[in-house]
Amino acid sequence: MSSATATKPAATTDAEATNGGSGGSPPSPRQVLCPPDGINPALEAMEYAVRGPLVLKAGRYAAALKEAAAGGKPANLPFDSVVLCNIGNPQSVGQAPMTYLRQVLATIACPWLLAQPNIRAELPADVVARAEAFLSSTHGLGAYSESKGLPSVRASVAAYITARDGGEPADSDAVFLTNGASDSVKNILEMLVRGPTDGVMVPMPQYPLYSAALTKMGARRVSYGLLEDDGWGVGVDDLEAAYAAAVADGTTVRALVVINPGNPTGQVLSQAVMEGLVRFCERHTLVLMADEVYQVNVYAEGKTFTSFKKVVRSLGSPVELVSFHSTSKGMIGECGLRGGYMEVVNFHPHAMDVLYKAASVSLCSNIPGQVAMDVMVKPPVEGEPSYALYKQEMDSTYDALRRKAAKLASVLNTLPGISCNPSEGSMYLFPRVVLPPAAVAAAADAGMKPDGLYANELLDATGVCVVPGSGFGQAPGTFHIRTTFLPTEDAMEQMVNRMRDFHLGFMKKYGGETTA
Repeated sequence: MSSATATKPAATTDAEATNGGSGGSPPSPRQVLCPPDGINPALEAMEYAVRGPLVLKAGRYAAALKEAAAGGKPANLPFDSVVLCNIGNPQSVGQAPMTYLRQVLATIACPWLLAQPNIRAELPADVVARAEAFLSSTHGLGAYSESKGLPSVRASVAAYITARDGGEPADSDAVFLTNGASDSVKNILEMLVRGPTDGVMVPMPQYPLYSAALTKMGARRVSYGLLEDDGWGVGVDDLEAAYAAAVADGTTVRALVVINPGNPTGQVLSQAVMEGLVRFCERHTLVLMADEVYQVNVYAEGKTFTSFKKVVRSLGSPVELVSFHSTSKGMIGECGLRGGYMEVVNFHPHAMDVLYKAASVSLCSNIPGQVAMDVMVKPPVEGEPSYALYKQEMDSTYDALRRKAAKLASVLNTLPGISCNPSEGSMYLFPRVVLPPAAVAAAADAGMKPDGLYANELLDATGVCVVPGSGFGQAPGTFHIRTTFLPTEDAMEQMVNRMRDFHLGFMKKYGGETTA
């Protein structure tokens, strides 16, 4: 490992940062898509922090390390690896895929393998049976499905929801399979937004998909603050105040977004709080958008996940509800397969028709993602050949995530100027960092946000890539970072040591506290 004062890769230009560093051409009078006014201004204004300039810089550092290793030369960087903690992408940082899921996918992708006795004999019988059942009822991975998704998979999702909610029935016709949960979210927002004065209530901090999509659509984001000192809870009084202020500003509020478990904040809502949110939507005639992609990522003792579907039904509420789930999270972490679904409840029949029409424009979601969703909601059960290994892999992944969440929060809370609520669920911590005035001033001089300065210097010094809290929204005068706890436990040990050393050095450099 080389010294901290070594030369770093040259910074990219603004144009390179915008287009990812390649593929662009200098603007000329003959070009249409060029500054100052040749590109949709909504896209220019859109931001998505978890894939922003810091991640591009981290990619350049990783490429420099790889090139140096291939040439047998030092990389002239103060670290020997890049640790990506900017996004919930488990398999990119060492999480292994689930054996059963990949066996099923491989067999469906290459059905001729089933005709080879030696290969067939190596596969568990339940894998063979599942692949054959899929192939006999579909046209395989290479054919379009129905616009909503394969009926068999939607039936599996409906059965999963019914079992999850204690027998409260789900209708497969109300289930739409999509390319990840993100497409579901965008589809619903597109239905909601009719013009520039329409708005959607979004938590602050929030997952930047919502702010980016609303900006792209030219709609208004109505932020409601989460209560950091109350474990990132939701206060109905704060919701009412945010709603009233938006209406006074001429906004027609159309929906309320709730992320449970929270991203980036990791809180798990109680049923009592959820009931209050449903009643709030009733009072103001709002669609409730329930982002529930982390529903099995609950770690805190005494905390359990309750779906908004179950709460809405238990209250007998007429609230229009759409809930989202994904194969990217949970224990399987299959981000690249892009499997997702939404379930809609209490929608008008015409709205269902329009939603179907919108889904039809994309023909269907990808079929490997639909297979992954089917496996996620209908895994092997006790007594089947694959059950023991599947359970072992699931339990091992869950236990590791719980340990890493607790360890990282514990270490961060020992550092001067940092306070961190524990992660009750999801894949993230959102620690608050009290930055010295000199650091805030240095950020202003550099044209950066203060937490952006902190995150940039952290990456430059340690190779650890996190996301500034300003990318998610935060209370005025506060600064945060969002970090995952997804790297392997060995990598996490190195990561926490790097973060500790960096933070103490940063505080010393800018005149902040150096003792807790």
